[in-house]
Amino acid sequence: MATQKMLKFVSLGKEMPVKREASDRNQDFDEIYREFAAEKAAEQASRCSQCGVPYCQAHCPLHNNIPDWLRLTAEGRLKEAWEISQATNSFPEICGRICPQDRLCEGNCVIEQSGHGTVTIGSVEKYITDTAWEEGWVQPVTPHSERPESVGIIGAGPGGLAAAERLRRAGVQVTVYDRYDRAGGLLTYGIPGFKLEKPVVMRRVEQLEASGVTFVLNCTVGVDLSFDEIRARHNAVLIATGVYKIREIEAPGSGASGIVRALDYLTVSNRLSFGDSVPEYEDGSLNAAGKRVVVIGGGDTAMDCVRTAIRQGATSVKCLYRRDRANMPGSQREVQNAEEEGVEFVWLAAPKGFSGGLSVEGVMVQKMRLGAPDASGRQSPEVIEGADYVEPADLVVQALGFEPEALPKLWGVDALTVTRWGTIKADFRTHATTIPGVYAVGDIVRGASLVVWAIRDGREAADAIIGSFLHSSGAVAAE
Repeated sequence: MATQKMLKFVSLGKEMPVKREASDRNQDFDEIYREFAAEKAAEQASRCSQCGVPYCQAHCPLHNNIPDWLRLTAEGRLKEAWEISQATNSFPEICGRICPQDRLCEGNCVIEQSGHGTVTIGSVEKYITDTAWEEGWVQPVTPHSERPESVGIIGAGPGGLAAAERLRRAGVQVTVYDRYDRAGGLLTYGIPGFKLEKPVVMRRVEQLEASGVTFVLNCTVGVDLSFDEIRARHNAVLIATGVYKIREIEAPGSGASGIVRALDYLTVSNRLSFGDSVPEYEDGSLNAAGKRVVVIGGGDTAMDCVRTAIRQGATSVKCLYRRDRANMPGSQREVQNAEEEGVEFVWLAAPKGFSGGLSVEGVMVQKMRLGAPDASGRQSPEVIEGADYVEPADLVVQALGFEPEALPKLWGVDALTVTRWGTIKADFRTHATTIPGVYAVGDIVRGASLVVWAIRDGREAADAIIGSFLHSSGAVAAE
């Protein structure tokens, strides 16, 4: 199913009606705005009030100097704007595309809160850095001098890559180990290409390679290489594995074919964009074409799944979430995008089981209502007795969130302390774990979170590691 919409673009007094397919949302957006990108960026940037208290910056996990690079963009000084932007963010063009700005910088814009519509900070950030790439301003990292120490990073996702970039700037030798055949983690295989184009990720990986970072791919720690072997190779180790264990529904009929995991579904779709041959897509098991699709969950991963199903040609796509729209954890902007593309949201609905025998034919749904608020103020869903029904489905995607794998057991490292949630226990400032010389960042510490937080953690951990090297070499005292 590909719903057709009409989009009006108003810029510099020009109105252009544009017919678009939902399956080509981002491509059409780029085509429409390319000619006017500079004008639109300057126009939006000039709307910044340069307020005395920059709430946008305060609510950015990286504390990006947003007002200054908006001002420079408005003045046409793009290279200076980019230099300020990249000073605090390892991958601004990625954050500009996938950060939930409506919950962070843009949602706290003074102009937005006064009712005049936010400055489109994310779009300007994307434009600045895309221009920097086009103009050749983005170059491989060239440290002033090389250091003898080396760091092994386990996980080539945003946290690991951000740390690698910062470590190389200090001249540290870096090797990144990852289980997949391409670096990038969820940036590569978890986030759909219509939100984050894969060449954007790959050029950053290539830049890091050109900067001297070594990638060891198709390497599963604990199987192909032990954790102790990695420790023996390096002066420090950074764990940035993310969380990949999906929460699955335990209910009658959950073993039927046609009930799949969100990450499996998204990975297949992303592999296709690289031109890979994917048997699970070709045999239809992870292909939504011509099917009634039900996605269970309310986060950003669920939104990625429903929008992917639309693009694959599903006959219908429904999203079941056990709370209401106001309590949905995902981005409201993503929900709106999905609705515009034809996704139907079924609020206050939870799966009770699955019908159909060997192959799924439907989701048995319990209707819910929100009860009294708990200690945090959030209302818990309660079952409405006698309101069950069956939602027909040929493909059901479970998008209920992710949990950490049991790394101490998988890697045979009992000294690696974890929390009661299974995440690694690490210092919130240095990101040091309970094992000397071992650090951890991103979702494996925080639980499933945002890319921008992983980038921040990676940069902070890199600084702490560099500091430990300087201290041990006596450079701190010499300074």
